[in-house]
Amino acid sequence: MSTLQKDLPRLKSQPRDYRWSELMSLLGRLNYEVKSGEGSRVKFYHKETNSLITLHRPHPQDILKHYAIKQIIQTLQNAGFFL
Repeated sequence: MSTLQKDLPRLKSQPRDYRWSELMSLLGRLNYEVKSGEGSRVKFYHKETNSLITLHRPHPQDILKHYAIKQIIQTLQNAGFFL
């Protein structure tokens, strides 16, 4: 089983310990481009699906907030990455 096949179900399970580094890795493998914004704002853009994810990088901890995980899942579903 590939890393992508493991990481997508992990994200979809909405874990309470999902790290920013895990998200960066996952979105990179899905061919999202990282666009830095002002301050801690980061945008992830997928050219083929015209999908945009805008988040604030979590700090001081590396753990994503639950509402952010829900937003990411919804955007990935709309882009066709989840069935």
